[in-house]
Amino acid sequence: MKVYGIGSENFVNRDLSIEAARQAHDLGIAPNVLHYDKETGLEVVEFLTGYRASTNADFSRMDFLESVIDLYAAFNGGKQLSKTKDVFEMTDEHIEQGDELGAIRPAEFEWLLKQYGKAKQAFVASGLDLVPCHNDPMPGNFMVQLDADEITDMKLIDYEFASNNERAYELGVFLGEVFLDEATSLNLIERYYGEIRAEVVARVTVARAVADMKWGSWAVQQRQLSDWDFDYQKYGIWKYARARMLFNDPRWDNWLRMM
Repeated sequence: MKVYGIGSENFVNRDLSIEAARQAHDLGIAPNVLHYDKETGLEVVEFLTGYRASTNADFSRMDFLESVIDLYAAFNGGKQLSKTKDVFEMTDEHIEQGDELGAIRPAEFEWLLKQYGKAKQAFVASGLDLVPCHNDPMPGNFMVQLDADEITDMKLIDYEFASNNERAYELGVFLGEVFLDEATSLNLIERYYGEIRAEVVARVTVARAVADMKWGSWAVQQRQLSDWDFDYQKYGIWKYARARMLFNDPRWDNWLRMM
């Protein structure tokens, strides 16, 4: 059972999240939504008996990584959702919210913003590949069933951030979330797309940098809103630092041109 947190309606479209969760259930990759009442702020979802949440440590295993990629391929291959909210709309929204709240950002934020703008321009120029996306690859959202340490099934839960979004972002944000090196990233890109092409690799890599700008901007504005015992500011600055790492890569401008 989920009871909606106060203020969560500011960044979660409940009707859309339920639509996405039910669509994923119909695809066989998510538990069933048993009850939904937006007025009372209550949601009840089928309990996954015999499953546990994945952890960061699990994603050092290739079978966990491949299972996630297969879940994404299934969900991204479904029919489009009723609402499109791409990563650039999300990121711009967080930046505007941060401006209003007086969020504390890195000293070189204007430079980071310039590189983000170049990425946005490159994606828009090449055309967004919009598909239903989950958009939130926190390890705990991947529920796994094991038999003698072998994966027998994996389900994807928590569709609060779901929307139609750029396909490459779904992979990019996951690859960044679990700290994958380039060789492993290439293997997973090939598993998802069925091939390795320079423009696809560039697209996913640029999306990975954009993901860090998105979540960094979310975190520093969230710091101004929440009194939870979690250091949102540290988390956000760390995300910005990871974006900076890719922006500073000597291949950055080439990746943008390849898209």
